[in-house]
Amino acid sequence: MAAAAALEAAAPTDALWGLVHDFVMGQQEGPADQVAADVKSGNYTVLQVVEALGSSLENPEPRTRARGIQLLSQVLLQCHSLLLEKEVVHLILFYENRLKDHHLVIPSVLQGLKALSLCVALPPGLAVSVLKAIFQEVHVQSLPQVDRHTVYNIITNFMRTREEELKGLGADFTFGFIQVMDGEKDPRNLLVAFRIVHDLISRDYSLGPFVEELFEVTSCYFPIDFTPPPNDPYGIQREDLILSLRSVLASTPRFAEFLLPLLIEKVDSEILSAKLDSLQTLNACCAVYRQKELKDFLPSLWASIRREVFQTASERVEAEGLAALHSLTVCLSRSVLSADAEDLLDSFLSNILQDCKHHLCEPDMKLVWPSAKLLQAAAGASARACDYITSNVLPLLLEQFHKHSQSSQRRTILEMLLGFLKLQQKWSYEDKDQRPLNGFKDQLCSLVFMALTGPSTQLQLVGIHTLTVLGAQPDLLSSEDLELAVGHLYRLNFLEEDSQSCRVAALEASGTLAALYPVAFSSHLVPKLAEELRVGESDLTRGDGPTQCSRHLCCLQALSAISTHPSIVRETLPLLLQHLCQVNKGNMVARSSDVIAVCQSLKQVAEKCQQDPDCCWYFHQTAIPCLLALAVQASMPEKEPSVLRKVLLEDEVLAAMVSVIGTATTHLSPELAAQSVTHIVPLFLDGNVSFLPENSFPSRFQPFQDGSSGQRRLVALLMAFVCSLPRNVEIPQLNQLMRELLELSCCHSCPFSSTAAAKCFAGLLNKHPAGQQLDEFLQLAVDKVEAGLGSGPCRSQAFTLLLWVTKALVLRYHPLSSCLTTQLMGLLSDPELGPAAADGFSLLMSDCTDVLTRAGHAEVRIMFRQRFFTDNVPALVQGFHAAPQGVKPNYLKGLSHVLNRLPKPVLLPELPTLLSLLLEALSCPDCVVQLSTLSCLQPLLLEAPQVMSLHVDTLVTKFLNLTSSPSMAVRIAALQCMHALTRLPTPVLLPYKPQVIRALAKPLDDKKRLVRKEAVSARGEWFLLGSPGS
Repeated sequence: MAAAAALEAAAPTDALWGLVHDFVMGQQEGPADQVAADVKSGNYTVLQVVEALGSSLENPEPRTRARGIQLLSQVLLQCHSLLLEKEVVHLILFYENRLKDHHLVIPSVLQGLKALSLCVALPPGLAVSVLKAIFQEVHVQSLPQVDRHTVYNIITNFMRTREEELKGLGADFTFGFIQVMDGEKDPRNLLVAFRIVHDLISRDYSLGPFVEELFEVTSCYFPIDFTPPPNDPYGIQREDLILSLRSVLASTPRFAEFLLPLLIEKVDSEILSAKLDSLQTLNACCAVYRQKELKDFLPSLWASIRREVFQTASERVEAEGLAALHSLTVCLSRSVLSADAEDLLDSFLSNILQDCKHHLCEPDMKLVWPSAKLLQAAAGASARACDYITSNVLPLLLEQFHKHSQSSQRRTILEMLLGFLKLQQKWSYEDKDQRPLNGFKDQLCSLVFMALTGPSTQLQLVGIHTLTVLGAQPDLLSSEDLELAVGHLYRLNFLEEDSQSCRVAALEASGTLAALYPVAFSSHLVPKLAEELRVGESDLTRGDGPTQCSRHLCCLQALSAISTHPSIVRETLPLLLQHLCQVNKGNMVARSSDVIAVCQSLKQVAEKCQQDPDCCWYFHQTAIPCLLALAVQASMPEKEPSVLRKVLLEDEVLAAMVSVIGTATTHLSPELAAQSVTHIVPLFLDGNVSFLPENSFPSRFQPFQDGSSGQRRLVALLMAFVCSLPRNVEIPQLNQLMRELLELSCCHSCPFSSTAAAKCFAGLLNKHPAGQQLDEFLQLAVDKVEAGLGSGPCRSQAFTLLLWVTKALVLRYHPLSSCLTTQLMGLLSDPELGPAAADGFSLLMSDCTDVLTRAGHAEVRIMFRQRFFTDNVPALVQGFHAAPQGVKPNYLKGLSHVLNRLPKPVLLPELPTLLSLLLEALSCPDCVVQLSTLSCLQPLLLEAPQVMSLHVDTLVTKFLNLTSSPSMAVRIAALQCMHALTRLPTPVLLPYKPQVIRALAKPLDDKKRLVRKEAVSARGEWFLLGSPGS
């Protein structure tokens, strides 16, 4: 029995000896992993592995010893967590001793020490012992790259786990690392070495007398000059090394005396990359430096930065120079000084002013902007710097403005003033009297008002921006200043068409300032606009010309622009609604454009109210009932039909009212929306008009029953409201409402009403929670569609219902959407509905503006387009191939719409299989298909040139043919594609160059300017094709 047990124990040992022999003597690599796996599983211990390696570790042949230690090290790398403390001690002693061995052995020894550096059971003191041994016995820089990397890893591991022990070494650890790193050239190792140096400094290791040596061993790489080799598998970029080295150089003020002269030298060099790197490093250093580190170098730093900004031809160098100057001033501003210390900030700013001020006064104004940029960079650093520079520069600029008479020079000076005024906004002042602008307020206002009345549009624009910034200064402008400012803005709002940019800027400024000074605008501007609106109404009543119409439109835009404060909204909203009521009462010669203009202003006011819940509710409960009352009144039958009232029922006008109601509803809280829905839904279902103002109508409002065509059209307004409600708002009488909408959606007598009903039905379906009621609504819709799509007068309306219901379900990933999409595809072969079905795919993939929007709380799942593409494009392609020739264009159009609205990263992998169909779509006579396909192909030419190159002959031919299309949009798109073709590989294109240049001569004479512009651009690129430097 004892002999049998001995045999069983010996069997595993024999197997281990065999694996060791195969690895060491047989030069096989596999046994190392097998031994490590057996140690992990408990078949062997590490001690048994060492015993099995005994003869190999003592072999007189260095290569054999190296293989033995390599096996042990590979096992330890995988099993270091299993080691006991006693085992770690013996292994450390063994490996330290082997560091004195033959150079062939050293790489394997380092791998073993790397494994032991990861041990949790490492006893105290051994980390220091290992590093001392490496520092003393190993000349690291004579090792191959991978072994040097191992040494850096050992140091990193010990710094992470044995920080206090290493700090006990004092400066010896720093000196030892300097010896290890000195002369390193490999970028992979440098990234690790830079990290170690950064940790040495940031974790407060002792540098002792070796600060300069540590700086020298790292700064010798500055500036980084490294170009990664092509197809570099390690992916190390020059920027990685730059940032890593910069984090070292800028990590401590102790490097300042050595680093700052180096940075000045590199900034003054002729190498652009060195200038940029040096200025960026200086910028980073200022975050940790104090006054005492900068003191001796400030004059030289300022001289170098000034020269770069004044003389550089590179905008990047200028920008980095200004950023460095800003950081220097920040650093000088934040330093806390002792009582007897010199304040370097004042003297530094004084030097800047001395070198820049005189340039602001030069007649030719050659260096005005560089000087202003330098001054503004310094002024933006702190409140002290801003006060100092502003108080010195403002008087000078004010004087120069009055000295120069040319508008262009005045504009330049005012733009500089604007820059300094903007900087003042960064700082707040507890004592308003200490603000430097106070002393210049009257002069600044006078100058701005002078600019606003000047003849130059550009000067007026800068004046408007300056007025806005002045107004943003708290408590700066007096009530008299504000009254004058409001008067100027009122005047600028009615400028002629050629000053459109000024009008837009004045409107924007009015909105900004009205939010800050609502009382001033309510007192001085709103009454003027109300009077202008009243005068405009009387002019429109007489039917005066286009000038009055223009002033009327400007007045509406101004009223909406200043509605940026709740108190102003309570004045402007009634004015706009009252003006709209004048149309309904027949007091004006009304055009649909006039009503649309009022609705657009109301929508803008609603958008401005969305940020304030109270203001939003005020708008909603004031505007919505009024709009509904006007529409209901206009829809009532009359003995003598009035053209004036019928304006409110036109498609475009109702669409404008829809946008107002939708915008006013989307931001309502669920509680307030629930209040509103209890009034509006009964209005349409039961004719309950009690909540409407002036609700005495000649007959009942019954849009869903026996209502007239005019009443049915108002379902669009119901759609705007209910489809913008939050999802958790319960809609009363929902079952009845859905059935009425479904019935109206297939009414053929009024397409506008039926489409609005279909959209409203779809919008409610999309938001309805899953469950039995939703399934019932869907079944009703499916039955209605199937009945309507049969022969009869309602086929078109049934198709529209199908389309909108499909979109509602596609957006929310409802299972029924696939069935409805398949039904829609089947209609592509329908002689009557085929073209409309093709265009329907555009609707399915597009974002709507009135219903089924995220803003309107619809359920829109992410990546619904990608899912639709994956589920349906294969069927579309298959249908195209199987379809008769007469309906193939419908499939191409549908496919083109889907691909055109698909994110390009999704389309690129599928491009090889779909490209032939896209090219065939270019031959389709339908301009919509052509335009959609061209829009899809243009970005693909830029993003997938290799695939597109395979079809270059077809692409060139078809694009050139389309440059003669009757459609201007198609001609422009084709020329843009010809331009994009030049991104394909040049050798592929060169054979076509003469043909293309000849063909593109024709669109140069196109009757449309935009076509000629694209032709010039495309032909120019083809001319340059293959030329040097192209």
